[in-house]
Amino acid sequence: MTQPTMSTVAFSREGSVGIITLNRPEKLNAINDAMKADLHHALDLAEADDLVRAILVHGNGRAFSAGFDLAGGTAGSGLAEKRKELEEDFDLIMRFWNSPKPTVSALHGFCLGGALELAVACDMTIASAGCRMGEPEPKFGSGIVAMLLPWLISPKHAKELLLTGEDRLSAQRAYDMGLINQVADEGKHLEVGLVLAKKVAALDRTAITYTKQAINRSYDIMGMRQALLAALETDIIIESTETPESAEFNAVLAAQGLKAALKWREEKYN
Repeated sequence: MTQPTMSTVAFSREGSVGIITLNRPEKLNAINDAMKADLHHALDLAEADDLVRAILVHGNGRAFSAGFDLAGGTAGSGLAEKRKELEEDFDLIMRFWNSPKPTVSALHGFCLGGALELAVACDMTIASAGCRMGEPEPKFGSGIVAMLLPWLISPKHAKELLLTGEDRLSAQRAYDMGLINQVADEGKHLEVGLVLAKKVAALDRTAITYTKQAINRSYDIMGMRQALLAALETDIIIESTETPESAEFNAVLAAQGLKAALKWREEKYN
């Protein structure tokens, strides 16, 4: 059977590490439908390859990823279409959490919105010193696809990020919050990420596989999976409900662009 060609993601292997590269640099690796399909295929390849014992994901170009592509969504579509889109986004993010192999993300530039959720769904996360992270979705009238942050950092920190639409969180502050494992020197994120992935790959495969399962099962017992699915339902409601505020925001967005729409909101409510 002919394997599908990936146009937005590259897959390679260095030793025992499968490397997934987000490769849409002209759009800051924004995740569109093509990239979603390519990421699933790359994960299929990595998980099926017996030589791959750990998976590393990073971005080509100036950023890890600006998040899900706002231009490629289902704005203005019906509830069924919006539900399908958001469920697909959720399933993609959680594949990195659920993967039977350990996953590492290496971040640089920007890592925003759904891309941050994907990055922290990985078992370990490295960020370049200059990386800026955040969840700006509330600025756009959107919700959070995979609300992992309250499970990974303190409730106070999670609320700070999610209720302010923070999109300039520094790598050092993310480390201080416990959101990432290590701050790498600028430009060294991939190198440091590979060192970490290779360290994991060199250990006993059975022990690593079952230990990851046991850690994830602990979160399931605490109710994380049910909470994430409930939060996804909330996101579907948010993104399929039109209010006078959202209608006016979207009208400015359509006519003048995102910067103008954000400025409209800031001036109206400050």
